[in-house]
Amino acid sequence: MSLAEGAPPSDPSPISLLGHGKLFDRSPGERPLRIAFFGLPLAALLLDRDGHEIALAAISRTDAVGLRRARRVFGARLLVRPDAGSPALGSRVEALAPDLLVSWFWTTRLPMSLVRAARLGGIGVHPSLLPRHRGPDPTTWAIASGDAESGVTAHRIEEDYDTGDILDQERLPIDPAWTGWQLARALDRPSLRVLRRMVARFARGEEVAGVAQDPALATHAPALDDEACAIRWSWPTERVLRHIRALAPAPGAWTEIEGVCVIVLRAAPAPSFPAALEPGEAVAQGGVVVVRTGDTAVALLEGEIEGEPASAGELAALLSPGAPIG
Repeated sequence: MSLAEGAPPSDPSPISLLGHGKLFDRSPGERPLRIAFFGLPLAALLLDRDGHEIALAAISRTDAVGLRRARRVFGARLLVRPDAGSPALGSRVEALAPDLLVSWFWTTRLPMSLVRAARLGGIGVHPSLLPRHRGPDPTTWAIASGDAESGVTAHRIEEDYDTGDILDQERLPIDPAWTGWQLARALDRPSLRVLRRMVARFARGEEVAGVAQDPALATHAPALDDEACAIRWSWPTERVLRHIRALAPAPGAWTEIEGVCVIVLRAAPAPSFPAALEPGEAVAQGGVVVVRTGDTAVALLEGEIEGEPASAGELAALLSPGAPIG
């Protein structure tokens, strides 16, 4: 599970989300919860703003947005990248006797002993419509799979990742032009909204019933290694373009042109191409690399050459006439 850094111009930045006041008015009889929090600091700060007590804030990343502010707010209650399986942490959580354990983008397995230490158990929010795309990279797989919609799921934490009962969901149509990074950013706000809504329900003392996931509908979204990020030019054009968008801007879909490693950040269907080209063969047309795919061809519009930004023309300058790539 991953949270993209930064924000597209049309989206609120993570810090702007902190500018909002309490999301939920306190209902009569509602009692603030004592929370053991694991994940990125933004959610811990918002739950604190909602009036809950963050008894422990275990932060999953050293470069997380909001970490400096969280240090000021939580002081000694904040731990950065603690070993979730250590006996010392387990003893600390047990001694805190939290009402609820909350996970929001925690990146390692949480022992069930920690979850059971909380009176109400543990909940997490996953950036997909579970049981689809269980695993650490759901937004990449949603784009690569050609999904028409995505969303977020609040769920119970169980021994196996992303398998707990579904407590709440919000759906989001996927813009066909989005990259995996843009989808991840678009899901930030609904993810936080669902999390805060669920915590508020527990605070009101509601009986929160979950719905078991159907294993027959489950798909998996593992992190892609470097080889899996390579572009296969035997694929049809639509799959190639989805692969490029799914991995942009990082880690990036890559290929080789004349032995030079190139990450392709933006591409489009080529309006024309020489019929004699085989999949993986390329020509420069009008200063743009055109690569034959399994059915038609794509034009490479933007990328990186050995880690440096490269325009379409700079990519084309790498190409010798009739050269294969890949």
